[in-house]
Amino acid sequence: MLRRIQGNARTCVLAEPLFVVPASMYATYTSVYMLQLHVTDTEIGLITTIGMLLQIFSAFISGHLTDRLGRRKALWVFDLVSWSMGTLLWALSQNFWWFVLAAFFNSFQRIPSTAWYCLLVEDTEPEKRTYVFTGLQIVNVVGGLFAPIGGILVDHFTLVPAVRIMYALACFSMTLMNYVRHLGLHETDIGVRKMTDHGTSNIRAELISYLETLKHILKNRILLLFFGVYVLWNIQSTIQGTFVSVYQVDYLRIPAAMISLFPAISSVTMVVLLVTVVPRFREEHAERLMNFGFLLIVMATLLLIVMPTGNFTLVVISTILTAVGTIIANPYVESVVANAIDDEHRATMLSVLNVLILVFTAPAGIISGWTYSIDPRIPMCLVIGTFLLGMLFTLRAKRRSTANYNAMNV
Repeated sequence: MLRRIQGNARTCVLAEPLFVVPASMYATYTSVYMLQLHVTDTEIGLITTIGMLLQIFSAFISGHLTDRLGRRKALWVFDLVSWSMGTLLWALSQNFWWFVLAAFFNSFQRIPSTAWYCLLVEDTEPEKRTYVFTGLQIVNVVGGLFAPIGGILVDHFTLVPAVRIMYALACFSMTLMNYVRHLGLHETDIGVRKMTDHGTSNIRAELISYLETLKHILKNRILLLFFGVYVLWNIQSTIQGTFVSVYQVDYLRIPAAMISLFPAISSVTMVVLLVTVVPRFREEHAERLMNFGFLLIVMATLLLIVMPTGNFTLVVISTILTAVGTIIANPYVESVVANAIDDEHRATMLSVLNVLILVFTAPAGIISGWTYSIDPRIPMCLVIGTFLLGMLFTLRAKRRSTANYNAMNV
């Protein structure tokens, strides 16, 4: 697979472990860490929503800055601001306001995200982009195998000191990744042309460009449906990333030191699938595979809702089902969106897409936090709802694509 991935995409994939490994260690404990520092359930949801609202602004300007500064420079500068500074503040956090400040700096992540995405796909042929996203999935899988180190640290130092250590390590590792990756990247041809064009552009022209892009998205029903699937995927990721660990510890009564095993179990499951089943998948079955993956995650989430408390075995089964569903669905969710976007307008369209994602995702944090305080199972039901709606969108997009193809060949 690495032989098929070349240029900037190869550099991005090879540097990604320096981000994924430390992130996999602290991600499981982020919400539990907040609880230990006396942040309430509702405040956790509020912090998530504040971060999302701030990200709407950074997402809106991400296309402009990525085109003006160039993909490579935008990635370098704003990764330092959002991730190096963000993880440092999380390591030092003492209360709710510290987490709000960390969320402010981390909210700039949408700018390097757009730049990174452009570098990842602009010099990569459309038929090879699935390999790129599968390669990133492999990196995430292998990174998850390091999650139990977080559990060892928690068991040895107790939760708050251990998580502070994890965030400090993440700050160092992510800064190193940014530097090493910057040396290996080159500006794309489209990026060079956009930098030149932006030298003669003005704010009014930029706003018109954004409005034209939004009109194009709204008129293209297939693109809109796939964007809808991508938005729903991000909504459920926000809810699960914020509350699944809290749900496991607080509601299912799983010991905090044990929950770091679940990312490792997930990673082992994904590794087995990646070397046995995934290579047999075909791009022409993307929509069908996406929906099958969604269905498996629905079953896994439903199991979390109905299982009795303290049942470690059933949580493991749920984790395995989620891992299988994710490894099947995620590369195709990413690739169908990447292939649906025109290279010439990728930065602007990604900026608009990110704004749409955040507008719909921002309320998810506070809504899931509020509903969790009423009944911890409600956010899990919201996750199921997003997947069922995503399956419906995928089916409609497939039918429209088939109808358009048949109409063109009549």
